[in-house]
Amino acid sequence: MSFEAKSAIVTGGASGIGLRVVERLVERGARVVVADRDREALDRVRQSFGASVAPVEVDVRNEDDIAAMVAASRQLGPLSVAVNAAGMGEGHPVVEEDLETWNRVVSIVLTGVFLSVKHEAREMIRHGGGGAIVNIASINANVPTWGSAAYSVAKSGVEMLTRSSSLELAEHRIRVTCVSPGLVETPMAHRTGNMTPEMVQRWLDHTPLGRVGTTDDIAAAALFLASDDATWITGHNLVVDGGLSHTAGPVTRDLVS
Repeated sequence: MSFEAKSAIVTGGASGIGLRVVERLVERGARVVVADRDREALDRVRQSFGASVAPVEVDVRNEDDIAAMVAASRQLGPLSVAVNAAGMGEGHPVVEEDLETWNRVVSIVLTGVFLSVKHEAREMIRHGGGGAIVNIASINANVPTWGSAAYSVAKSGVEMLTRSSSLELAEHRIRVTCVSPGLVETPMAHRTGNMTPEMVQRWLDHTPLGRVGTTDDIAAAALFLASDDATWITGHNLVVDGGLSHTAGPVTRDLVS
């Protein structure tokens, strides 16, 4: 899966799954626009990868920021790969959810992917078409968990956005796919309480392969879908969850505050 001399964009690229995607793309020869809201994390990315990356501070809810992100890719060459990994995990049971939190989750997790796909695809078309866009969805699009309605609904939207845009962009030879992770150890998973021993064990009880996912697991899937090894795959949702979605899923109500 060589990406030699290819230009790429990774949103949410300064930490977690996005950062591992950046690392693997750079290892395989790509030059990458790394988009993230965390300025200090972007500085660390710049120090680690030097001229192979172009860090850009981006709020994916802001269309002007997204347009600037795509414009930054032009200094690296025609855009051919984009991985949209920016997201957040926050929420409450439906009857306790406030509108501000709901709107924040949906705007980052779903609208941010919509704006990214829109402008990434426009840039690819501007260069004559061709390219691959990979969105990071979640098994929560189809496996609801307690207190995650906003997140689950937004990720379900990411999955359908992937299918819809793959249909519309096929005439431009742009492939659009998504990866749906199960429980993966990331900084966000720690912040949201999903990595406490009790919560992890609850998930592992329903995961046939018996372990928590790693950012490597998800990055490997994303790079495959973005690569020339997947040139006849589009509109597909690749579930990477250790088999969890084939079970009933964990009951976590008592562990969610």
